[in-house]
Amino acid sequence: MVSLETPVCEFGKPAPDFSLPGVDGKVWGLEDCRGPNGLLVMFICNHCPYVQAVRERLVRDTRELQGLGVNSVAIMSNDPALYQEDSFENMQAVAREYGFPFPYLLDESQAVARAYGAVCTPDFFGYNSGLELQYRGRLDASRKQAAAVDARRDLFEAMRQVAETGRGPAEQIPGMGCSIKWREAPAAV
Repeated sequence: MVSLETPVCEFGKPAPDFSLPGVDGKVWGLEDCRGPNGLLVMFICNHCPYVQAVRERLVRDTRELQGLGVNSVAIMSNDPALYQEDSFENMQAVAREYGFPFPYLLDESQAVARAYGAVCTPDFFGYNSGLELQYRGRLDASRKQAAAVDARRDLFEAMRQVAETGRGPAEQIPGMGCSIKWREAPAAV
């Protein structure tokens, strides 16, 4: 497992559109997911210890962000052939177990992760109401273990600012997580 840091925020970069199947049986697009004050796009998976350490916090923070008009969506882009725990059936089970208050989508082709420039799980992309990137940082100080209960809620505070002002904080601490498990490129003939 390779740990990676996320790149710095490219302020104003537009959110790429997508059409992906959700664990709820619906097909979701960017417009279906956005909230009146913004959208948080999260690249997560089931097997990554960085994601496992913060699942309860993701649920807490995304529920609170909904109250501020910021919706959320989670996308799983790993190759489940490499990690059975990331299969669609296991995505459904995890979403049920944790009561995900957001769509959990499968990016089987990995095209959406590539379009966003996602590098790891978790990888957070916070957009304003115009779907312009304003946050690309960490959830909080958690790593493979959850941070202290009273840890600063970096992502939540940033997205609250985005909801209120349309702009993210100038200073952002990069996120860290497990590398996305990319499919092997077909051999050239």
